[in-house]
Amino acid sequence: MSCQEILSELEAKQRIIDRNPFKMLKIADAQILDTIEGREMCETCKKSRKFFCYTCCAPVIDQKYIPRVKLPIKIDIIKHAREIDGKSTAIHAAVLAPEDVRIYTYPDFPKFSEDERIVLIFPSETARSIDSLFPAEVVTANGISHQKINNELPVTKAVFIDSTWHQTKSIYKDPRLRDLKCIILKSRISQFWRHQKKSPRWYLATIEAIHQFLVELHTCAFGIVDNYVTLEDSANQNLAVSKCTEDNQQKYCGQYDNLLYFFKYMYDKIHIIYDHDKLWAYKRPLI
Repeated sequence: MSCQEILSELEAKQRIIDRNPFKMLKIADAQILDTIEGREMCETCKKSRKFFCYTCCAPVIDQKYIPRVKLPIKIDIIKHAREIDGKSTAIHAAVLAPEDVRIYTYPDFPKFSEDERIVLIFPSETARSIDSLFPAEVVTANGISHQKINNELPVTKAVFIDSTWHQTKSIYKDPRLRDLKCIILKSRISQFWRHQKKSPRWYLATIEAIHQFLVELHTCAFGIVDNYVTLEDSANQNLAVSKCTEDNQQKYCGQYDNLLYFFKYMYDKIHIIYDHDKLWAYKRPLI
């Protein structure tokens, strides 16, 4: 198969996924947000906001409208000072998982302790896959391989840089990051509606990258519920998402999908106003 044929096949599969990219994820119905009229004042900064304050990373509406996500590790996000707060999806993580996510505006920086096992999500020359964090695979008698861990994840904290690609490089050069082990994520096509020049569609929005990292980390550690559908499988519209049961609570079955709660809501609103095929963000190359 030629490169052009492979690309054509990828584009055809992606068009199917793009019809309903979140269909197979377990994201709470955000239509309840449409019942909220007007804006509210943030109790901290006293500014008028809709749903949440992107300056203070806090809801301005009743918590009942917003799902709460518990993460297995801590997340630190280092945001470039020129990154506009109101356009940053990193804020979603801090609002939805407030116990586990902290955002710092560079040059402000998180403090790292020696007893933490920290990774930086950044595609450096030495970056390794999430699989590499785990012991070698163990092959059982029936030939099925799996990762062996003792109910403990190999990392306690992940660091993300929230900025454009050019800005990211400048933050990565900070010596306080140089000793961190770099991790690269599996390729995943972004559904972010904001166009970035000279970037392919596998450049993820920050909230997409956080979700992708947590899903990969969890599935490497504990596996995935047999009929839970990942984004990579979502072109098969006949598969159904399973509910967690007491027997497979550790396996992944959508525990972190609500991190995309606001992202999906805003995506849906954008696509009511604009035609998907006419938005420049979705015309970027897949590879």
